Amino acid sequence: MAGTLNGFLKLVLPIAAIAGGALAVNAVLDHMTRAERATERRALLQRNAELSVGAVVPGSMLSCLDGGAGEAIEMACEKSVFANPENAAAAVAYTAARLALLADAANAARRGDPSLMDAFAPARRAIELDRYGIAAHVLATRDGCTAERCSAFVLVRDTAALQANLKAQAFDNYVGRYAAAWTKSQSVVEKQPQTPTPVPVASAPPLETRGQPVASKYDFPSAASIPPVSIMNAEPPLPKAAADAQAAQSKADPSKSDPPKADAEPAVPKPPKRPQAQAATPPVR
Repeated sequence: MAGTLNGFLKLVLPIAAIAGGALAVNAVLDHMTRAERATERRALLQRNAELSVGAVVPGSMLSCLDGGAGEAIEMACEKSVFANPENAAAAVAYTAARLALLADAANAARRGDPSLMDAFAPARRAIELDRYGIAAHVLATRDGCTAERCSAFVLVRDTAALQANLKAQAFDNYVGRYAAAWTKSQSVVEKQPQTPTPVPVASAPPLETRGQPVASKYDFPSAASIPPVSIMNAEPPLPKAAADAQAAQSKADPSKSDPPKADAEPAVPKPPKRPQAQAATPPVR
């Protein structure tokens, strides 16, 4: 009996150890898988948040790509999205990033996190609406999609707008409508006169550098080389050659000679002296 029990234990214990080890490994692998999925989920949500922040920045036209804001607002958004080629290119890049993110989220959901797609419902709805045909343009140029066949159709629930935009090439039509305005604006900018670059004007040296020795590369004349000047001395006469030339020029062109002196003012006649009154005869005493 004891031998039979010992034999049974020898047979069961290894099997139990193997089973326990397998369970432990399975638990570790499950924990690692959960941690990996959690990390992937956080990374996807972070990418989605960054795209959303870029769309809600004040003045950004990317918020126009969500659609559903009403006809009047969408008309104004259309002019903003296609105002210039830079805006149109930014809209294409933004939509491409959103499609890539939506595909990664769908793959993560299929690997065991189906609730993840709930966080991407607004992005999926924007792709379904496909305002201005940008998503269809990205799928056609990047994935070679057509209206009849496209692997990205599994990312959305309603493919009607995408299929219609793929058939009509809606994005190309929008670009063709606004391309003429882009060319005209570019030609106007090119014709505008260029503002000349101001030439910097040398300024006085700073106060802290004044009074310091000047660099040896500068050469200034000494005071001894400058002849003395006195305002009390008469002006030195011209050289003989210069005097003769000035006299000859004066004879040839009298108008360049010294201007004639003004006529003397006529002498004012002096009034005659008044006759002195005759002395009165002294009274007789």
